[in-house]
Amino acid sequence: MTDDMGVIATNKREIKLFYNAETNKGMQTLAYLKSSQKKVLDIDLSKTKVTGTQWTELAKLLGKPIKDLINTEHPDFIKKYGKSPELPDDEDWLKLMENNPKVVTQPILVNGDQAVQIDTPSEVMQFIEDED
Repeated sequence: MTDDMGVIATNKREIKLFYNAETNKGMQTLAYLKSSQKKVLDIDLSKTKVTGTQWTELAKLLGKPIKDLINTEHPDFIKKYGKSPELPDDEDWLKLMENNPKVVTQPILVNGDQAVQIDTPSEVMQFIEDED
């Protein structure tokens, strides 16, 4: 059985960055990528709606549960859902992300069949070095 990506096309020659332009981390990560020779497709979460299906695919690529993509310490999150929300399933977390993209923890970089959450913008360097 093959598990191919349906909605998010993956390509080794192109880097996709899911980020929030309203955050320093997102903008710095994008700046690093733009300075490279790689083709970059940037998806600004503050302007572009990412679907539940796409979030599910990203979580699968990252090998994490959907709720791990959410910063539950974010002030907007706490204000709306409290410090320890009782969201029973992935559907609830997906709705939360679709409606509040600001609560996504950090930029997510997709390159080919690899995805990584970016903690430090300089981490992207490993993806933009010339490959042989």
